Amino acid sequence: MGIIEFRNKRNRLALRGMKRSPDVSPRRLSDISPQLRQLKYLVVDESIKEDLKSSRSVEDINSASIGLTSIEERILRITGYYGYQPWTAIYNRDERPRENLTPAEAQVPAAPDTEGQSVTRCCLRLTASQARKICWGVAMLLGVCLSWTGSTQLAKLAFRKFDAPFTLTWFATNWNFLFFPLYYIGHLYTSTVKQSPRQRYRECCKFFGDDGLTVKVFFTKVAPFGVLWTLTNYLYLHALRKINTTDVSALFCCNKAFVFLLSWIVLRDRFMGVRIVAAILAIAGIVMTTYADGFHSHSVIGIALVVGSASMSALYKVLFKLILGSAKFGEAALFLTILGGVNFVFFSFVPVILYFTKVEYFDSIDAVPWGYLCGVSVLLLTFNILVNFGIAVTYPTLISLGIVLSVPVNAAVDHYTSEISFNTVRVIAMLTISLGFLLLLLPEEWDQCIIKLLTRLKVRKKEEAAEGNGEAGPGLSWSRRARSSMSNFTH
Repeated sequence: MGIIEFRNKRNRLALRGMKRSPDVSPRRLSDISPQLRQLKYLVVDESIKEDLKSSRSVEDINSASIGLTSIEERILRITGYYGYQPWTAIYNRDERPRENLTPAEAQVPAAPDTEGQSVTRCCLRLTASQARKICWGVAMLLGVCLSWTGSTQLAKLAFRKFDAPFTLTWFATNWNFLFFPLYYIGHLYTSTVKQSPRQRYRECCKFFGDDGLTVKVFFTKVAPFGVLWTLTNYLYLHALRKINTTDVSALFCCNKAFVFLLSWIVLRDRFMGVRIVAAILAIAGIVMTTYADGFHSHSVIGIALVVGSASMSALYKVLFKLILGSAKFGEAALFLTILGGVNFVFFSFVPVILYFTKVEYFDSIDAVPWGYLCGVSVLLLTFNILVNFGIAVTYPTLISLGIVLSVPVNAAVDHYTSEISFNTVRVIAMLTISLGFLLLLLPEEWDQCIIKLLTRLKVRKKEEAAEGNGEAGPGLSWSRRARSSMSNFTH
């Protein structure tokens, strides 16, 4: 009994010593020498086999000591390197090595690799999904570009007959009423669980809090965004009266840089050097655009208006994230619809005042170019729908590219419809702002992705070089043998 107890005690100590914590990982062979010495005294007793039978640990220990061919793998299994402990692993009988199976089990053919087939199907499905997203992304990119360019060009044409930027802003913002009805139609078409408009409205109102849309929430969390929305559109449209559409669309791309700066300051977002460079490029593009027109008062006012519009847009996005957070599609549609209501209720008196003070005066209702106004409103509504809901079918980066793509499209339209001069400074300014916008689209982990890509390329080159040397090796040795045999033959 004493020998058995001593042996059991020694085995438990050996097992206890071998089960190292994953937090303490050996780095040298000398660090695990005590565990290696304990292996000589490790004898599995019948009582231990009965205790560990449920976890199949004895078979795992035998497979770990018999089936291993490399000393490195044996050491890793013995010491639990990186938390790998084979005697605590539980797996199915089909996962055991074929050499450790019983003769009856070895005669049974292996089951087909259904897992590999499922993985292949998953990869194919993922590839098809990515291709579908890219196709939708191209469509969204063109839609965003054309809607934004079209609304800008139509607004420019409307101001030739209807010099009333705030009235146009008020009229176009009222079309936000259509957001939630259009969303509800899409909900009825796509959702399996149909809800009434009232039920859907109450569910979306939970976005504003547990009590829903109360008077306090309306004036503290909704009305300020209505003011920012109106200011953003009014300053943008008012700038079209001062400068050309190419400069306006290019300068408005700076709002991405302003969003980053405000997010860094207000939201404490991660600091990224490449985005600081993009912000500097945006500011440099603004200065060069001003210099391209010779610092005239007319152009300076127009550039200031566009920069103010971009700033209001950035402030809107940052405050929305700070106060309300992220919204689902139904919640975003309801919020934009409420903004249309805010515009209609609280700003309807402004066009009336501007009309009677003759700041924005027109002769009669018949003189209003309703075609241009409705066209601008429809295109702005389409633009906002694509920007806010396009992420459901494609990548956000492709949608953002549509905005910067509107700059060369507006430049092409201005080149054929107006007498704008594209001097070197203006072209460099547009390219600088566009480059800054593209840098802001880079993901946060872009540097690590590039490092991984370069590492993979280096490893692949080394493997190809090693394969080339391996293929050249036998031929070289064969030629050497041939030379030696020929030399022996001649001698």
